[in-house]
Amino acid sequence: MASDNFVQLAIPRFDGHYDHWSMLMENFLRSKEYWQVVSDGILEPPKGTAASNQHKAEIEAMKLKDLKAKNYLFKAIDRTILETILCKDTSKHIWDSMKKKYQGTTRAKRQQLQALCTDFELLRMKSGESVTDYFSRTMAIVNQMRIHGNQTDDVTVVEKIIRSMTPKYNYVVCSIEESNDIDELSLDELQSS
Repeated sequence: MASDNFVQLAIPRFDGHYDHWSMLMENFLRSKEYWQVVSDGILEPPKGTAASNQHKAEIEAMKLKDLKAKNYLFKAIDRTILETILCKDTSKHIWDSMKKKYQGTTRAKRQQLQALCTDFELLRMKSGESVTDYFSRTMAIVNQMRIHGNQTDDVTVVEKIIRSMTPKYNYVVCSIEESNDIDELSLDELQSS
């Protein structure tokens, strides 16, 4: 049987965190080769122009992909939310509606980013906190900042972590700074050090 190695990917469920869900869902739809129809929609020929048989077949294939993409979106969305978007006739319209409702306004995103930047600036390792936990806490803030449009580079994060470690790690920090070029040090390399 050829389907023994077939693994059905789980459809990402929308849990209210739009940015995370949209990233997972986009990746899922790309893996199924349906993302183009969701992002671009179905490109119909202008009214009044005759389409060739090949072009009609391509449009029908796009409509089938759109139906499949809609099906995945319907499965990913809770019934209460689904009822608000049932009138949307294409996967693109559903996607755009979800984005408009849940992504937030530019002003709100800017305020969230400012709060995250403040959290990042004030971030310090807690006494008794493990290095792994501190890295996780730092990267959670950095990733949220990046989702909201901040382009914090890895060097800035590395420098922040090194600066904000507890005094207990001063000898480790000195050793890392002496043996590595901080501008070239990746976050993974820093954590393993």
